Amino acid sequence: MNDFFLIAIVVMIFLLIFQIAKASEYVSVLKGEEKSRKQTNRINGFLLVAFLILGLVGCWWCNKLYYGKTLFPQGSASFEGENIDTMMWITIAVCGAVFFITQILLFWFSFKYQETDKRKAYYFTHNNKLELLWTGVPAIVLTVLVVFGLKYWFKFTGDAPKDSQLIEITGHQFAWEIRYPGKDGVLGKKNFKLTDAAKGNPLGVDWADESSHDDIHVQQMHIIVGKPVKLVINSQDVIHDVGLPHFRMKMDAVPGIPTTLWFTPKWTTEEMKVKTGNPNFVYEIACDQICGKSHFSMRGTMIVESQQEFDKWLAGQTPEYVKATAPPEAPKTDSAATAVKPVAMTTK
Repeated sequence: MNDFFLIAIVVMIFLLIFQIAKASEYVSVLKGEEKSRKQTNRINGFLLVAFLILGLVGCWWCNKLYYGKTLFPQGSASFEGENIDTMMWITIAVCGAVFFITQILLFWFSFKYQETDKRKAYYFTHNNKLELLWTGVPAIVLTVLVVFGLKYWFKFTGDAPKDSQLIEITGHQFAWEIRYPGKDGVLGKKNFKLTDAAKGNPLGVDWADESSHDDIHVQQMHIIVGKPVKLVINSQDVIHDVGLPHFRMKMDAVPGIPTTLWFTPKWTTEEMKVKTGNPNFVYEIACDQICGKSHFSMRGTMIVESQQEFDKWLAGQTPEYVKATAPPEAPKTDSAATAVKPVAMTTK
């Protein structure tokens, strides 16, 4: 019963406000304020046209000012990412055309068809052809874009070429851990129960698996230019996301569910330094999923290099198993300081 009265009170208040508004409108007409309203409408019409012009100029100016600071001028740093760029340009073109057409018509119509005594508003109820047009055309365009998007998505996340470079990347708050297989080309098994950074096993690798004895654990990723690379992606805590903006790739890192992604880099890091004119350029591994208060600092780096450079780098790495099982070094002592000094013998 109380709910009924509350609803009734709300309805009565709404009706009261509505009647007051209507009465105020009638009073304004009787007082001769209709002329003032029409003049205000004309002013608003001119302001809408001015806003349209300034808005279009602003779009052009922002594009001219900031386009060079985006990743578009550099192009995709992976062959597969070129398809993503193509889809992006098509989407921008379609959405841009719709935006400009609709906005120009919206503001122009607001100016052209403002209130006037010389014209009566046309009462337009329904048109099946128009309904079909503005519903069917967007549906077809979006369906085409989705189909192509799924096609590329299934390609990037599907089976990588047989000669792909295999790399595992694991995210945790707030860093990336990189693991390479050794000469056997197989990554050793992992068990989350074995994770213990204090004992030299931050990834929980099962040392009982002989395939893990030659695995390399590093903080910076090295990949080979022109060779497909397959990433096996993991997370140790919350959902992260391996974001590779220069390669136009990204993939969620989900706890307990390994995900994969593959691509082929086009340019080495040194080539990109020349291409971008930035001597400090680095390929970035970003976390594209908000994962905590220090999400902003979860950033890794990647070096793209030649096969020879990669082989030289890899040869200088020590397997994680060797580091974890090596006996602790004995503390060094200064032999000169600890040597027994001869005692001088004196006689009376």
